[in-house]
Amino acid sequence: MTAPGEQHQQTWAGPLSASVARLCAGLRPQVCEATAAGFDEVLRRLSAPLQVAVAGRIKSGKSTLVNALIGRRVAPTDVGECTRLVTRFQYGTVDRVEVVFRDGTQQAVPFDADGGIPADLGVELERVSHLEAYLTNAVLRDLTVIDTPGLGSLDAASVARTEQLLGTREAASGEPGDDDLDPVSHRAVSGAEAVVYVVTQAVRADDQQALEAFAAATASRDAGPVNAIAVLNKADTVEPDSVPGAGGEVWRAASALAAEQAALLGPRVADVLPVIGLLAETAETGGFTTADAEVLRALAELDDTARQTMLMSADLFTGWECEIPERDRERLLERLDLYGVRHALAALDEDPGITAGALRRVLRDRSGLAEVLGRLEAVFRARTDGIKAAAALASVTALAQASGDAGERQRAHDAIEVLLTRPEAHQLRLLEALTLVSSGSVALPEDLAAEVLRIGGSTDPGVQLGLAGRPPHELVQYALERAGWWRSFASFGATPAQSRVAFVVHRAYFLIWQQLNPGQVRVTG
Repeated sequence: MTAPGEQHQQTWAGPLSASVARLCAGLRPQVCEATAAGFDEVLRRLSAPLQVAVAGRIKSGKSTLVNALIGRRVAPTDVGECTRLVTRFQYGTVDRVEVVFRDGTQQAVPFDADGGIPADLGVELERVSHLEAYLTNAVLRDLTVIDTPGLGSLDAASVARTEQLLGTREAASGEPGDDDLDPVSHRAVSGAEAVVYVVTQAVRADDQQALEAFAAATASRDAGPVNAIAVLNKADTVEPDSVPGAGGEVWRAASALAAEQAALLGPRVADVLPVIGLLAETAETGGFTTADAEVLRALAELDDTARQTMLMSADLFTGWECEIPERDRERLLERLDLYGVRHALAALDEDPGITAGALRRVLRDRSGLAEVLGRLEAVFRARTDGIKAAAALASVTALAQASGDAGERQRAHDAIEVLLTRPEAHQLRLLEALTLVSSGSVALPEDLAAEVLRIGGSTDPGVQLGLAGRPPHELVQYALERAGWWRSFASFGATPAQSRVAFVVHRAYFLIWQQLNPGQVRVTG
């Protein structure tokens, strides 16, 4: 076991996280015991996978989306004890579930017959802090997914758990169950570093407030599209006629509505993407079987009148008199809903010989999951080093301030200032600039603000430059031109606040130029 303050045997997300770890280890002998214990927790978090919470209002389909992200139907989606608790899904060499009690003790519980977390834990729920689920799924090797009870519940304790995790509630707020968590339980419940926020067709004020508070708790800055994305779940329930310009198409209507929600949520999230969680879960977790494909083949062979009538509503689909057993149709409806059934039948019409596996891929494509996973990769995985380092530095600052020792505060401040002069700290400065501009804290002309958001919103040089797909020599030339422009703006045309951002953007363009010209002489820019 690694001794307190040691980090040489641990793995960091990248060079910036490694620098923050060295900072913590160096400060540890110079601070009091309580602050040192806090630094140990910072080190533990730095070496752990990125903690991503799936949050949102109750009944928004969070657990269904969690199952799709994990690739296994393990999170309970029906109302029960477990849906009132925070559940952390992380990698383990053996599948197991542990109930973590408020006093720090743990108790293992078996999975149910279907391989999911049991609806009834067999313990007093009031004693439970949260659940830890360890799964052998490879996706969890570098990503811990946290399922939350949901906001807007009539169950005050469930709401408190979600608010605590998102940072909207302090650990000891006087609410039921908030003031008796042991330190181990508390840091597990409040450990999210990034969030996938689930909305349906209406964005409410408390959704915006939750995202603002989460950003402040994880980066000690105003909300910004650094560690949060949102998804418009149940996209198939959007009425096409309710969205102008949709042309009667459900997905086009959902995409337009998601764009409107992105404007409402403003700088709090990187994007809002439409998704059909049920379809994604079914396609990704093995819920769609060869038997289901055969039922769809039988449906495809019905005469057009019967088929069109059945697809008009759920009641007609299951209740219509035909040779296909009602229980088989009910199963399809539970797994695909009518939207998925319609698109599966369309695929069969186009290719009657299509295999069950190919049908599953059609359903996955129609769910929008691929786009969500791609955005997760771009926003979270590619930024893990910066996200974790930013959260860790915020914790270091808070710990030093809370100590009450002016010397500790000064030593932490000085150490952070030294760290920020190192080349690897540029990523942190870029994320900070992105947040300052997107939140309106630093005002820029619209075109320049969009440029900052673009260069800070991806790690792909073509996307960062707004020239995706263009030949390398064009990227090289443009990066150098923009580096020079932003340097001139920082020196001669900007306010002091704008100049701070402009120098960071200049440096970002220069580093892109160096990345595209690996043989060039390395200079500071």
